[in-house]
Amino acid sequence: MSFSDDEVERYARHLVLREIGGPGQQRLKAARVLIVGAGGLGAPAALYLAAAGVGALTLVDADTVALSNLQRQVLYATDDEGRVKVEAAAARLAALNPHVRITAVAESLTEANARALVAGHDLVLDGTDDFATRFAVNAACVVERVTLVSGAIGRWTGQVGVFAGRPCYRCFVPEIPPDAETCAAVGVVGALAGVVGSMMALEAIKLLTDAGEPLTGRLLIYDALAGETRTVRIGPDPECPVCG
Repeated sequence: MSFSDDEVERYARHLVLREIGGPGQQRLKAARVLIVGAGGLGAPAALYLAAAGVGALTLVDADTVALSNLQRQVLYATDDEGRVKVEAAAARLAALNPHVRITAVAESLTEANARALVAGHDLVLDGTDDFATRFAVNAACVVERVTLVSGAIGRWTGQVGVFAGRPCYRCFVPEIPPDAETCAAVGVVGALAGVVGSMMALEAIKLLTDAGEPLTGRLLIYDALAGETRTVRIGPDPECPVCG
């Protein structure tokens, strides 16, 4: 797989990295990545993956842009209010990097369509804020044998984990927590979405290029107020309803 002169210049800072170089950039160009949720986490993740030269990005989200999104969802501008998110996102990403093929799916991911959406992708990023969707994404990834990069934020805390078969996300969260809250209910500092979404993109790039040590089977937790991070290991649950 060859690069045009434009691509060589565009990806110059990757090409000189020992851990990526030409072979790694070729793997990025050949990759198909699914991003579930084009919101606070999906927005920065999509920007960085498009900029990195991932060959094909599929964006799945049924929402439209609201003014309250703009505090953290950096893909969108004020003029996008009322537009379908994935359509506005696709236009922005195509303007950023015309070498990336963007597929916009303006629907919600559910148990019924999850496998069809996941199939054919090399990697899935889930930045949604409800557990029903997270569970459906995880189950589809396990069945289709696709690695999942999962991110979450709330208030001042964020987390990123990578799940590749066993343990899966349901080993970490067996049931929907009774006190589950959304960012709309508890609030979130906007810049935190950029930090965690960028971490998700970074993990994706590491996985696709085989660089470094991804967070496979681990969860990185970031406390923005304290300026501290910690990483915990997630073990497989023998009673897991998905991968046990």
